[in-house]
Amino acid sequence: MKKNKKIILAIILAVPIIFFTTGCGFSQRSKNTSSSFLNTNLNANNTQVKNYMKLTSPVFENNQYIPSKYTCDGEDINPPLEISEVPENARSLVLIVDDPDAPAGDWVHWTVWNISPETTNIAENSVPAGAVQGMTDFGQAGWGGPCPPSGTHHYQFKLYALDTQLDLDSSTKKSDLEKAMQGHILDQAMLVGLYQR
Repeated sequence: MKKNKKIILAIILAVPIIFFTTGCGFSQRSKNTSSSFLNTNLNANNTQVKNYMKLTSPVFENNQYIPSKYTCDGEDINPPLEISEVPENARSLVLIVDDPDAPAGDWVHWTVWNISPETTNIAENSVPAGAVQGMTDFGQAGWGGPCPPSGTHHYQFKLYALDTQLDLDSSTKKSDLEKAMQGHILDQAMLVGLYQR
């Protein structure tokens, strides 16, 4: 009987120790994951990219539905966008619009770079003066509106402020654009629009 009590007592004492060590391990893994995520947003000076810049639209709120006018079911023109809080030392802006929910994986709907940092809005069906549009997954440069085969898709409007201008032509794809941006990002913002058919 005394032996059984000792075993039970040993188990009771061991449980908090196991829980504590396991918990510490979990915390460390979480911390390491967070650190690696933050490191992907470091600029050329190895400092953390700030997120002060803002990107909004007067026709849809963040995580709300994009009006069909701007999709393949409507006029298929780019929606109006509004930009604010651009860093004072920015030399240019880059806009990437993609759909991570596409059946074939990430689908590129629009890329625009060398946008003047003084730009405060992009009107519907227009491209800022002096900016360059790149190749989309529709096989051409310029806006390609949401056109999901089924379900609700999330369209990411990602704006980047750079400390340089980019020497790229309109045949450039998103992957090459992102490579050229590496180490030059000062700030970034994202607006997400939804659409389903």
